[in-house]
Amino acid sequence: MIVESTVLHTRAWELYLSRLGIDSKGIMARMLGKRNDQIVHDIFGPDLPEHEVFRHGADKERLYREMMAPVLQSQLVPGVVEFARAAHALGVPCAVATNAEPLNVEFVLEGAGLAGCFQTIVDGYQVARPKPDPEVYLTAAGRLGVNPANCVVFEDSPGGMQAAQAAGAHLVGLLTTLTEAPLAGLAVPDFLDERLLPWISALEPR
Repeated sequence: MIVESTVLHTRAWELYLSRLGIDSKGIMARMLGKRNDQIVHDIFGPDLPEHEVFRHGADKERLYREMMAPVLQSQLVPGVVEFARAAHALGVPCAVATNAEPLNVEFVLEGAGLAGCFQTIVDGYQVARPKPDPEVYLTAAGRLGVNPANCVVFEDSPGGMQAAQAAGAHLVGLLTTLTEAPLAGLAVPDFLDERLLPWISALEPR
């Protein structure tokens, strides 16, 4: 969880669908935590040809990046850059495990100046089953050579939290969109919360 993107993803979908004359009511709930092909099929139907699924997804994500580019720095979760850089400097194995589009991941990491802070990146298109299935987290932990039970996952979506729990990881819920995170061992608004580091430091190896 690096950037607060839910609002702009919602706006991008609303604008994209309005251009096509499609009602976007409830789009936030329909998209939250899902992979793009799942969202497109939900909107346009399960029988949409794959090349059309790709086209709609790519066009919408291009629109999202255009909207995000001028405001990216202001949308970074407070403290995330410093937290990620400190973890990297300490030699803590770190990964990005996400349902996001590969181009969006690259766009955010480059824009945040964090491209070199993660040993591996697992996006939703590198696994057969995206979140809420735990495969994306299990794959990331495997690449890092770390037991998933000893990983700390930061999540802001219900599906992502379900995936982290199913992977057996320690879960920090980031309340950027949600108001509560009942599955999380700790729920914080951002990476500056004074409870975060003591909570992580107190975790016992499993």
